[in-house]
Amino acid sequence: MSVPPVWYYVRDLDVARGFYRSTLGFEETAVDFDERWSQLKHGVMEIGLAEGEPEEDSAVAHVDVNDLKSEADRLRTAGVNVGIILELQGEMRLLDVYDPDGNRIQLAQEL
Repeated sequence: MSVPPVWYYVRDLDVARGFYRSTLGFEETAVDFDERWSQLKHGVMEIGLAEGEPEEDSAVAHVDVNDLKSEADRLRTAGVNVGIILELQGEMRLLDVYDPDGNRIQLAQEL
């Protein structure tokens, strides 16, 4: 099992696991209920969640999606804290999404 490059601290591991799996579509690859951590994967992006106090300046997961505009609409409808879509010179669209603890995840679509 590899060590994820991005780890987020979350106040409630069970709530965070549900958000990442159900709302963002991550697949859980490992979980330790005694030590209170989880590892998840979305495409090639692997992240870890650990119970604790969230950090303001943590690393940011970069997740590729096929249709960023539709994903932004879906997440807004679901009540997720979503930023604005930024387009980089017709090359890529980016969108910041925040989990229930304020950790930032960046969704990306290559154009």
